[in-house]
Amino acid sequence: MLKTICLLRVNVSRVNPVTAVKQICDWVREKQRTYVCVAPVSTLVDARRDSKYREVVNAAGMVTPDGMPVVWLARARGCKEVMRTYGPDLMLDVCNHGQDLDLRHFFYGGTENTLSKLTQRLQKDYPQMLIAGTYAPSFRPKVWQEDQEVIDRINKAAPDIIWVGLGSPKQDFWMQINRPLLDAPVIVGAGAAFDFCSGAKPQAPRWMRSCGLEWFFRLCCEPGRLWKRYLVGNSLFLIYLIEDLLKRSP
Repeated sequence: MLKTICLLRVNVSRVNPVTAVKQICDWVREKQRTYVCVAPVSTLVDARRDSKYREVVNAAGMVTPDGMPVVWLARARGCKEVMRTYGPDLMLDVCNHGQDLDLRHFFYGGTENTLSKLTQRLQKDYPQMLIAGTYAPSFRPKVWQEDQEVIDRINKAAPDIIWVGLGSPKQDFWMQINRPLLDAPVIVGAGAAFDFCSGAKPQAPRWMRSCGLEWFFRLCCEPGRLWKRYLVGNSLFLIYLIEDLLKRSP
């Protein structure tokens, strides 16, 4: 059982990239069926506002500290071992490590074009990697149970890990609802990993990611789509932090 710390009512796992990869591979070896949520600031804010979503996230086997503010907050609460465990990097690290373990990967989400570019990049960088299959779904509502035909297609491919690139909170609801139907031991919500790792969308420079400014880079790239998530969401994050601090004060 992974140790966690409660941040804005979300049980964030006390992990770093190395321990997260090891845990995922251990779950595959043990055939333990679970799912993994990545938790940037937006996930904490959405979960604070929506109790049903909070239940979905807190039911995950692992909730990774995906954003630097989440890491800083965990460390401020004494969890010095916590490091940013970022969706795209986690996916690449598991794909790399999994070559020696013969892990089979399935990629669900994105577009056909994005998945094609993603698999080409992965096969080039990790030539021993086993890709069991891909599937680009049509538009879906935030919460739905997958069609049985798609479930059968995924199960027939016999993956060890299913990577879900729908963005949060949609991917988290998808994993929780469909977890009982899927045979793969581990399902991981990969966030924007498909877009970034395939080159479909630009990724913030590493220095911006390490100092907590990735949100600003993404906002500049997609202001129409992301302004609410970052401007409103980040403001709410600060408000919720202040509320929690006042409640914790003697």
